[in-house]
Amino acid sequence: MMNDFSNNPYYELFSKQYNNQYTIGNRTYKKRIKTLNALQRAIETTYRAQIQEALQKDLGKPVVEAELTEIYAIIGDIKHAKKHLHQWMRKQSVATPLSMLGSSSHIAYEPKGVCLIISPWNFPFNLTFGPLVSAIAAGNTVIIKPSEMTPHSSDLMSIIITDVFSEDEVALVQGEVEVSTQLLKLPFNHIFFTGSPNVGKIVMEAASKHLASVTLELGGKSPTIVDKTANIDKAAKKMMWAKFLNCGQICVSPDYVLIDEVIKPQFIDACKKWLNTFYDDNPRISDSYGRIVTDKHFDRLSSYLKNARTLNAKFEVGGETDSASKFIEPTIISDLKPEAKLLEDEIFGPILPIVTFNNLDTAITYIKSKPRPLALYIYSKSKANTKKIMNNTRAGGTCINNSVLHYANHNLPFGGTNNSGIGKSHGFFGFKAFSNERSVMKQHTFGVTELLFPPYSGFKEKLARWTIKWF
Repeated sequence: MMNDFSNNPYYELFSKQYNNQYTIGNRTYKKRIKTLNALQRAIETTYRAQIQEALQKDLGKPVVEAELTEIYAIIGDIKHAKKHLHQWMRKQSVATPLSMLGSSSHIAYEPKGVCLIISPWNFPFNLTFGPLVSAIAAGNTVIIKPSEMTPHSSDLMSIIITDVFSEDEVALVQGEVEVSTQLLKLPFNHIFFTGSPNVGKIVMEAASKHLASVTLELGGKSPTIVDKTANIDKAAKKMMWAKFLNCGQICVSPDYVLIDEVIKPQFIDACKKWLNTFYDDNPRISDSYGRIVTDKHFDRLSSYLKNARTLNAKFEVGGETDSASKFIEPTIISDLKPEAKLLEDEIFGPILPIVTFNNLDTAITYIKSKPRPLALYIYSKSKANTKKIMNNTRAGGTCINNSVLHYANHNLPFGGTNNSGIGKSHGFFGFKAFSNERSVMKQHTFGVTELLFPPYSGFKEKLARWTIKWF
């Protein structure tokens, strides 16, 4: 390893993992399973109550949400990896062409090496330990940098990591932007970042200096289309849950709704009904509704509401805020002008803009005018409309007649495209993200290609032409 990083405050830690990477990488299937079991016990049993408490302090997250979106998600990742790891680690035999008669070929999944995971604040445990499970399964060493915006969660994750791992295998470092800046100067083999597209560009630029591979789980404005054929009540129910889960602070949250203008009134009424069912008539005192993570994010979201009011938008539901408790009421807004901030920036909060259309082509054109989203949701009973939307849009993932839940299927790759991300995660796709697919060809007997070695002759020219024609 080059030694021009010695002034970096994390060089010593990086060096320990760098020097240990082959020991960790050569761990057997059984040893990797043992490590995953240790992490599972820590999350599922030892620290479970403390995880719930930390999430309540940082995000006002209800216990049920903490269980389903954080603890269950991590345990599900671990169980899935344990079930399939033996198969993932096996060499994958591939066909060898006749022109290479006498040889065999396979793909070996080898660890990338020393990896960096930079995780966000909205699901601090899930989006830290999820990638970590994939990195462990693939046999890597890992340095983790969690968000400083959820300090109780980051403190607890540090305790868990120290309890389960030695620092030459997995380590966690805390701090603000400067810590990430210093870490990104080091020559990691792979960087896994979850966050905004703007910061993702910074991470990718830093990685390019060492030609490190990256997985960028970003975001953007994920649209929902609701056409005239949709079951309005079911669409509203699923959307109100998906939008206001974690107080709207989800990368795959429905960012805005494109709805046929004919059904807009019924849809708004259905949304009101389900919001009242979920959070009663006063979400401020509901035990099922969270809070905004920081004052900075509260102020950003409040400015969107102010901008909408200035432009005379219609507040269909909500709009009330309380800065002392970082509370923003579940809010639905329509009649927004195109220049409204809510239609330009990713919202990442409990505000849902409604945009109407009278022709499906108009809705599709609207989506295509914006950067490619992380998710796109379709509510429709029409196979023709669904096919038309799918064929004429691009997105990281899509749910049809549901929202968000594609994230929870370990058999589906999760990730964005272009502005919404690079690379995929979850299950085997996460294992691949932290692995190098090494091509291996083994010669067993005499190879026919040896007949074409120099010195060249007329016969060999004819043989080369024959090979091109028939092989």
